[in-house]
Amino acid sequence: MSTQPPSAASCKLAIKAIPNAPRNEVAGWLGDALKVKVRAPALEGRANEELCEFLAETLDLPKRAVSVAHGGKSRQKVVQIDGLSLDEARARLKV
Repeated sequence: MSTQPPSAASCKLAIKAIPNAPRNEVAGWLGDALKVKVRAPALEGRANEELCEFLAETLDLPKRAVSVAHGGKSRQKVVQIDGLSLDEARARLKV
């Protein structure tokens, strides 16, 4: 359990999602957007769900802390990250 006080910070992060990938991975930055590959297909929201779970795990946050804010049916998305500033999120992604 973390000994740090909970952070009230939050940020939005542009994502270029690539569904049907061989494995989940952060593939790097495309300008201001983070390219993320997920194994799930782009059907019935499965890729969005897997994207949020993967990012939460990668950022060491609870699953509920990451959600799709815009672009639910597009490869270009904006995710809401609760608990981290944009600088903190970028530092944890280490890409």
